[in-house]
Amino acid sequence: IRSIYSFAGNVISGLLFLSPAPTFWRVMKNKSTEEFHPYPYLATVMNCLLWVFYGLPFVHPNSALVVTTNSAGLLLELIYLVIFFIYTPKRKDRKIIVIVVLVELAILAAIAVFTLLVFHTHAKRSLVVGTICVVFGIIMYASPLSIL
Repeated sequence: IRSIYSFAGNVISGLLFLSPAPTFWRVMKNKSTEEFHPYPYLATVMNCLLWVFYGLPFVHPNSALVVTTNSAGLLLELIYLVIFFIYTPKRKDRKIIVIVVLVELAILAAIAVFTLLVFHTHAKRSLVVGTICVVFGIIMYASPLSIL
């Protein structure tokens, strides 16, 4: 039954990652991001990066579905950001995308180094990284509220 729930969770996550596709179809069709903001996609990139790290064997073994689903989500979000970067009329948004992605990679690297050096069991690593993932997950789901 665990595999059924895992599969269902991954399908739902995949659909969630695909939900911005109509927006980006519109962006490409109109050749403009109009009044859209990159923040939700940037937040989702960070969330996916963290969950991919969480699912790696040296953090939380036997989590291949977590890695594959979030790797696919990461790829989709990066594609959305490239489209956003190409079609945004605002130079400021381009700068934000580049800077935030670089900061996210630095944060991931810091979390990875800290976790691997300080915590030496799978249980501790899973707990710490999992907690960080949940916090960033909340940020990801709250990020669309930033544009209200």
